[in-house]
Amino acid sequence: QVQLVESGGGLVQAGGSLRLSCAASIRTSSTYAMGWFRQAPGNEREFVGFITWSGGRTSYADSVKGRFTISRDNAKNTVFLQMNSLKPEDTAVYYCAAGAVSGSSSKNYGYWGQGTQVTVSS
Repeated sequence: QVQLVESGGGLVQAGGSLRLSCAASIRTSSTYAMGWFRQAPGNEREFVGFITWSGGRTSYADSVKGRFTISRDNAKNTVFLQMNSLKPEDTAVYYCAAGAVSGSSSKNYGYWGQGTQVTVSS
């Protein structure tokens, strides 16, 4: 069974930085892409970005492009979300996910972590 565990969330001031990690128990054909999503209270879960294990291809939502960077360490089965220039509107629970194909839809991802809270204060 694929298990995903996020870590690194916390409280940060606007303009600050935070780095999230997602450790995957294994890599299989069903975990081709690793996605990051976030959800604030009362809002829909929204796409943040993804990375592929094999080629390191990335894609980002317009709202975070230029501020967030996704990277990977294949040897450790771990992906990272580096968040810079954080804004209060970035406040949300952040989830990592794994899927057989890449994309911005949550439906593409069959495995999900438990989430980690990121709070950006002004």
